[in-house]
Amino acid sequence: MYLFPVVIEKANNNYSAYSPDLPGCVATGSTRAEVEKNIHEAIEMHVQGLLEDNLPIPESESFAEYVAIAEKPSTGSEAV
Repeated sequence: MYLFPVVIEKANNNYSAYSPDLPGCVATGSTRAEVEKNIHEAIEMHVQGLLEDNLPIPESESFAEYVAIAEKPSTGSEAV
């Protein structure tokens, strides 16, 4: 089994998605559900093409993290 992270972005009138570990493998959709389905199909097709061409499947090296920022960041000047 291959596992690749996917980035989904909301655009003006649609959604787009890509996997950082598979350059050029992208998808769009008018809804989030549609773009999720489309990127899954695009990744399957991309990997199948690599296998058919006897090319290596890239190892997933990307990861995602969320960064939490307080709504009112500390300025560091408050008295403790």
